[in-house]
Amino acid sequence: MLVFLFLVFAPLAASAARYWWLADDRGNWQTADRSSAGLLQPAAAHPDAVIRVFAARTVRWRGIFAVHSWIVVKEKNASAYTRYDYTAWGDPIRTNGFAPDGRWFGAGPETIVALDGERAEALIPKIRYVIETYKFRAYGDYSAWPGPNSNTFVQAALDSVPELRAVLPPTAIGKDFPYTGKWFGLSPSGTGVYASLAGFVGLKVGWIEGLEINFLGAVLGVDIRRPALKLPGLGRFGIAAGV
Repeated sequence: MLVFLFLVFAPLAASAARYWWLADDRGNWQTADRSSAGLLQPAAAHPDAVIRVFAARTVRWRGIFAVHSWIVVKEKNASAYTRYDYTAWGDPIRTNGFAPDGRWFGAGPETIVALDGERAEALIPKIRYVIETYKFRAYGDYSAWPGPNSNTFVQAALDSVPELRAVLPPTAIGKDFPYTGKWFGLSPSGTGVYASLAGFVGLKVGWIEGLEINFLGAVLGVDIRRPALKLPGLGRFGIAAGV
C-alpha cells in the first residue's frame, strides 16, 4: 500500500513542483491566448474527412492534475471544422466556441487521435450521434470531479467508435466516470474489462488500454502493447499511445 501511495502522490508532487517553480505563464484566463496552434490545415485546403481529439492542460492550479480534451470533426469537402467541448459554464456542450486546434487558455494542445479519409467519414456519424444524445447536457450537469466533465464527454464519444483504438491520457481526469451508469463491463476498446465505483476508484485491464488503476481520479498504469508508464499529474512516459 505504501508503494502504491508513493507511486500516486510522488508524480502529483512533481507536477505541482513543476507548476510552482516554473510558474504558469499563461496569465489571466480572461486574456490568455486561445488562438490556433497550427495543428490543422485550413478546412478548404484539406477536402478529406477529419476526426481529431486534442487535449491541453486545464487552467491554473487544476493543470497540475488534469487536461481538458475536445473533439473536432469535418465531413468530406466540408468548408469548416466542427469543434465540440464540454464546459462548466453555460450549456455544457459547446459547439465552435473556440478555434478547432486552439490553445486552451494559453496551453498548447497535443493530438490524441488523428484520422482522415474514408475511415473518418464512416465514423463521424457515430460520434455525432453520441454528442446529440449525450444525457448530461443540461445546465448544471457538469462536475469537474469525478465527472461528468469534458473528459467524460470525449470518452463517451470514443466509446462509440472502438475502431479508433483511442486511449485518453492518464491526466484526463473524468474519463473513468461511468456515464452509462454501469460500474463494470467491457473496456472501451472491447479488448478487456473495467470496474468503477462511481468514478472514484476503479480498475481497467485491456490490450489497448493496458492496466490502469483509478484512485480518486488519479490514474496509475502501464501499457504493454506500446510500452509506457502512466503517471498521475505527469502523464504518459514511453512510446506514444498512437493516433
